[in-house]
Amino acid sequence: MALDRSLISGLPPFAGLSTAALDAILLQARSVRFAKDMEVFGQDQEAGHFYLLLSGHIRVVRTTPDGDQVIARYINEGELFGIAMAMGRTTYPASAVAAVDCVVLTWPNSAWPGFQAQHPTFGANAYQTIGNRLQDTQARVDEMATQQVEQRIASAILRLVTQSGRKTSDGIEIDFPITRQDIAEMTGSTLHTVSRLLSAWEDEGIVRNARQKVVVTDPHALMLLSESRRRK
Repeated sequence: MALDRSLISGLPPFAGLSTAALDAILLQARSVRFAKDMEVFGQDQEAGHFYLLLSGHIRVVRTTPDGDQVIARYINEGELFGIAMAMGRTTYPASAVAAVDCVVLTWPNSAWPGFQAQHPTFGANAYQTIGNRLQDTQARVDEMATQQVEQRIASAILRLVTQSGRKTSDGIEIDFPITRQDIAEMTGSTLHTVSRLLSAWEDEGIVRNARQKVVVTDPHALMLLSESRRRK
């Protein structure tokens, strides 16, 4: 059965495309479900497809030569991922793992040149995505080089709140399960350090911690921590 164009018509990668263009793009797409913690693709695996996340959250994980895992980013609904071909790569630079149950659209890489040639807006939007991620990666590198661990952890939580925050009666909740180990892998810190800081921030009324959930109750105070300033 053909996929309905309403699945993608309001999403940034397809902004400005005609209904005929959306239908043509979806003709080559396949919808796939991934259960929580399933791998969509692995680091250094041959890149044969590219993807769009329709629902859920994807964790992008890199394994260093020493065997350490680093969470590079989270992919949110409506974002392209696995676009190695657009980066001139034949393999995926990191693994993509479902942080929750996910639904993705997938296309074969053979469709990419045609999409760019026939739908220039799609190509421009895709390369803007790459540019934004490179800027984010550079910002993360700068943080690792210049910020103390408390700043890095505060900055990482603020990014997640900005990208995936959901307002609740208690504050702004990161809208997918995230463990303290996940935060440690995002910030180049240790589980012990993350646990200590989150517990201290909870005592100060800045966050609330629950099992695999983080709720920011005082975003302003967290912003001050990310800037190495404490409220008076």
